[in-house]
Amino acid sequence: MAELRWNPMLSTWTMVAANRQARPHLPSNWCPFCPGSGKVPETYEVYSYNNDFPALTKTPDIPDIEENGPYKVQQNYGKCEVILYSPDHHATLPSLSKEHIYKLICLLAERFIELSSDPKVKYILEFENRGREVGVTMPHPHGQIYAYPFLPQKIKIELDSCQQYFKDNNKCLICDMNKEEIRFKQRFIAENDSFIAYLPFFTDYPHGVFVVSKSHKANITSFTEKEKYELALMLKNVTGAFDNLFDRLFPYMMCFHQTPVNCDEYQDSDLYYHFHIEFYTPLREADKLKFYASSEMGAWAACNPMSVEQTAEELRKAYLKYVSAQEASDEG
Repeated sequence: MAELRWNPMLSTWTMVAANRQARPHLPSNWCPFCPGSGKVPETYEVYSYNNDFPALTKTPDIPDIEENGPYKVQQNYGKCEVILYSPDHHATLPSLSKEHIYKLICLLAERFIELSSDPKVKYILEFENRGREVGVTMPHPHGQIYAYPFLPQKIKIELDSCQQYFKDNNKCLICDMNKEEIRFKQRFIAENDSFIAYLPFFTDYPHGVFVVSKSHKANITSFTEKEKYELALMLKNVTGAFDNLFDRLFPYMMCFHQTPVNCDEYQDSDLYYHFHIEFYTPLREADKLKFYASSEMGAWAACNPMSVEQTAEELRKAYLKYVSAQEASDEG
């Protein structure tokens, strides 16, 4: 059973994908993403791999259930890909070199271009789930790409808010957020020539970092070679800071937020929407999770249990500690 079911109460689609129940769960004696598995090339640096258990597919199933009353149904058309970061089963983003992560950024840009060529695709989400705490079933370092035939609800809300802000102020909302975080300083984590990292004023996760391009860019395909290298370095350092924060592998969800594709309603979104990466981080302490409980899930009324001005200071120190260690390693 696999289809899209319309939620008339929230005006969005739910993906039904019963085939995903068959995914392997943290196998200890075999990995399909490692060279020698027969599933991937014997040698690779970064690699795009079609998901074996896709929620969306170019050869969609016929829905098992018919439309009725307020309930609509669609085929699960789209694409799900796995992006392998490295052939090294134990690698992590902070353990990879800037040059290696640059190649990963280039692959993500290539896949964005290819997937957007399908007129049925409306949004491309590039993301990584890391750690058992966020439900990872395969420990080999990898991200994923979902190419949806609809505009996901959270992205639509962000687009509508940014569009309204642009109409009211003739300015980009996220550009103004950048300016305010730079001015205020206390939620600021790091910057290089092309990107900044900070805990936004409103984040509902104690360590919910945003990585944002300094220049107004719509999506990953807009970046120069220098910007791709500097995005690679920023991702390496921010994820390294996470691991330094509690001296443990730090779980997170990392989501690239970019302009839609093939979407008439938002065809001018490059004017008011701005590339950024959002981290959703479940740890509030080394051994304590921040759960999304009834208020968050039942009412979408977010609650951050910690002051981001305080957690930003802690994360900033972890960032500096990681960067200093990297510089010392490079000199040695």
